[in-house]
Amino acid sequence: MGEMRLGAIEAQFADIIWQNEPLPSGQLVELAAQALEWKKSTTYTILKRLCDRGIFQNQRGRVTARISRQEFYAMQSEQFVEENFAGSLPAFLAAFGSRKRLSEEEIQELEHMITRMRAGEAGGNDAAGRPAVKPEEGGIG
Repeated sequence: MGEMRLGAIEAQFADIIWQNEPLPSGQLVELAAQALEWKKSTTYTILKRLCDRGIFQNQRGRVTARISRQEFYAMQSEQFVEENFAGSLPAFLAAFGSRKRLSEEEIQELEHMITRMRAGEAGGNDAAGRPAVKPEEGGIG
């Protein structure tokens, strides 16, 4: 798997694909022209770059994701913690908590996720059952 980072424009483009897949590459060109004011050549250049990274694939003119948006941002989060906090989630949370006070709801969601992880369940959902990975619009990076 290639580089797990997207620039702001790449993230907007990736979101177009994730929101509309599977889609014909011609339709992707039209959507990128509308949303990003890109020419056909720019769309195909960036699509190839993201395909080379293993995020998407373009087979017989049909564009699909190789990994979901949620999987991508989960992998990117893991990479961030690994690179910046020696892989220590507690160190990341300590740094995060030193700058931003967690709400009672956020603390309860974290406690619920930890309880589920201890029970051997997938920890990918918050207390309300929503995906726990909620990257900001445009992604990280």
